[in-house]
Amino acid sequence: MTQKKRLVVVGAGMVARRLVEALVERGATRDWTIEVFGEESRPPYDRVALTSFFTLHDADELLLGDQALWREPGVRLYRSSPVSAIDREARTVTARGTAHPYDALVLATGSYAAVPPIEGTDAEGCFVYRTVDDVAELRAWVTERQGEGRPPVRGVVVGGGLLGLEAAGALEQLGAHATVVEFADRLMPVQVDQAGGEALRRIVEGLGVDVRTSTATSRIRRDRRGRVKHMDFADGDGLPADVVVLATGVRPRDELARAAGLDVHDRGGVMADAACRTSDPDVYAIGEVACVAGRVWGLVGPGYTMAEVVADRLLGGEARFEGADLSTKLKLLGVDVASFGDAFAATAGSLEVVYADPVAGVYKKLVLSDDASTLLGGVLVGDASAYTTLRPMVGNPLGGDPTAWLLPDGVEPPSAGALPDEATVCSCNNVTAGAVRCAVSEGGCTDVAGVKACTRAGTSCGSCLPLVKTLVNAELEAAGVEVSDALCEHFALSRAQLFDVVRVSGITTFSELVERHGSGRGCDICRPVVASILASLGHGHVLDGENAALQDTNDHVMANMQKDGTYSVVPRIPGGEVTPEGLIAIGQVAADFGLYTKITGGQRIDLFGARIEQLPAIWQRLVDAGFESGHAYGKSLRTVKSCVGQTWCRFGVQDSVGLAVALELRYRGLRSPHKIKLGVSGCARECAEARGKDVGVIATDQGWNVYVGGNGGFTPRHAQLLAEDLSTEELVRTIDRFLMYYVRTADRLQRTATWLEAVEGGLDAVRAVVMDDALGIAADLDAAMAGHVDRYEDEWAATLADPEKLRRFSAFVNAPDVGDPDLAYVQERGQKRPATAQERGVLIGGPTIPVREAEVPA
Repeated sequence: MTQKKRLVVVGAGMVARRLVEALVERGATRDWTIEVFGEESRPPYDRVALTSFFTLHDADELLLGDQALWREPGVRLYRSSPVSAIDREARTVTARGTAHPYDALVLATGSYAAVPPIEGTDAEGCFVYRTVDDVAELRAWVTERQGEGRPPVRGVVVGGGLLGLEAAGALEQLGAHATVVEFADRLMPVQVDQAGGEALRRIVEGLGVDVRTSTATSRIRRDRRGRVKHMDFADGDGLPADVVVLATGVRPRDELARAAGLDVHDRGGVMADAACRTSDPDVYAIGEVACVAGRVWGLVGPGYTMAEVVADRLLGGEARFEGADLSTKLKLLGVDVASFGDAFAATAGSLEVVYADPVAGVYKKLVLSDDASTLLGGVLVGDASAYTTLRPMVGNPLGGDPTAWLLPDGVEPPSAGALPDEATVCSCNNVTAGAVRCAVSEGGCTDVAGVKACTRAGTSCGSCLPLVKTLVNAELEAAGVEVSDALCEHFALSRAQLFDVVRVSGITTFSELVERHGSGRGCDICRPVVASILASLGHGHVLDGENAALQDTNDHVMANMQKDGTYSVVPRIPGGEVTPEGLIAIGQVAADFGLYTKITGGQRIDLFGARIEQLPAIWQRLVDAGFESGHAYGKSLRTVKSCVGQTWCRFGVQDSVGLAVALELRYRGLRSPHKIKLGVSGCARECAEARGKDVGVIATDQGWNVYVGGNGGFTPRHAQLLAEDLSTEELVRTIDRFLMYYVRTADRLQRTATWLEAVEGGLDAVRAVVMDDALGIAADLDAAMAGHVDRYEDEWAATLADPEKLRRFSAFVNAPDVGDPDLAYVQERGQKRPATAQERGVLIGGPTIPVREAEVPA
């Protein structure tokens, strides 16, 4: 039997634990024994959350992860066992007088709290802020001096960085009065700029903490018992003090490495290469003790990355540490502070976009490239809600007005009625907002139909009609004309009112509805709306009876019509998860029917170029392979996009794929006022772009955050936070209610973003309905969604099973198997595409070009 190799890890902090986890997860204990030596009496704990110690019942609540890790076969943790020496020649470490051999050694000794060279730092009542023992001693000292009738303990924190503000928060929690003294001209000088520091100072002082910047401490004076009494400053001023916390930074704990003769950087830190290997090939360094690429990386994130690199190397891999994201997001004294990317605008030619609200205590800055398009970095103080979305976008185009990213929740951008006259409303027909207004004010148009006839706005794709309606209503209201919310000339009711009528009355057909509550025969506005309402309430297949005549072209054939008259077919791929067999089946269908294939932005596969008579045969093949309609043609749920989550990604904290699949299967076929898109990201890196979706879900360590009201298109919106840290059950219930409330109350062709703007009270009002049942309809919304889930059927499969429905799918009634002879294609990038009119030789007044293969260059 081959003897196992021996790995010794010196240091038992957060990064050391991550290394052991990574090795155990990879099955390393088959070949290695792992010994971890820590000088503290506790297993590895969350040092980042150290301040929460003051509110915990037991310090063990800070312990990291499942403690069963230390009971794994082949893993041993030595507590209260500092390593005193390394013998590289003998390949041993000495701990508590015993030599322990190693084949590979990892230094994860971290750092220690730096004590500035100030007279009096050895006085009783002076503390550093680094370990659980440090904060326990601080708490005991302050608590002993607090009491009824006594004045508050006077605490002074030297250092206004991350640790300093954490320490000030700790003193405040203990009932002491805190003053922060910072040598630099602002708080958190490493993370935030001058203006951000000033904003942070105002917020911190508003919380009762005094702040002194540009102040150097010269001496700490003691009383006759040797305890802290007074602090003197270099400018001659001073402060009385009962306790002093020194939080002036940390230094790498590289003394063991120095004594062992390893290369150490002049400014501290064990020199290591991209493999985290030191000058001794059998010794690695990770975390705050390691100096990689000429610097010590003082955050836990880079330390975790180094741990993964070493785990890979020990198992024969070639992983490299290529640097790390130094972005930070913290809550200090209850104040959100974040910085990311080039926060100080050091890039040549960079621009700064700033939003500041001193009253609300908010400062936000984005650093952009010289053309104001690419995000380079930023600073957020007081409101860091945009951090999770912005940080992953560093180095990428923002895709819109940068100021839109800085507006706080609850502050709405200008309404569509405030668009400038030159803004293009209908891009299909190049109609401006001014032209729409002119049609109302000077052309005598009093409704959308009139404006469409006058300007041609909304007569092509129709996606601009909600915006056109908003402009028309705003212009009419400005002229003092009462604006009706009637759906169209055939119904005096709004879409939401019609929905309630159908829901309460049980009406199942358009003819009955228009007879009882409308007039005429309907139009291209009300007929699709009623069709959607009937489908939302589960009144039959979209092609049942007279329902078929109500549908838009795409719904009528359950496929998307393209510019050449053919159709695209999109099978549902929930969450983007598909088996190899499924991919092969889709590819074979595309090959057999000669279809153009494209991966969509929603993680599905679009098959273009199908003739109408081919649709049933294509559906049959896909249904037989286990697929169903993806509803790409309907105003309904389109996709639930996901990243790979914790199943594969080393940053994932929840199963985003599993949740995305469950949500897509739950909401598939849900008809709504407009299309709906969802996204699920497995961590704050936000790879699924969830905040650009109607409903976005982002995983946290505690559960799920849910955002609503995001969308792309002509008026992009970022989703707003609806609720935080929900369990999966709570999340699903919340989304159920949000979607059903939207389906019931939104206007025709109104996306969730504009619906939220139109709801009286906005997001807060919707939150009250969804989360707090403010209207007493939560149970009804729950039941409605449960009914939708129970009655769902695949529209493709149902059509294939009904000969009467299949009769609709033919190009020519008298020759059902004959295709359209006018269709022609050319090859481009290895696939066919529709030939242009000129390529087909039908361009009037111009030369004719015969269609030939490879006519168009790749």
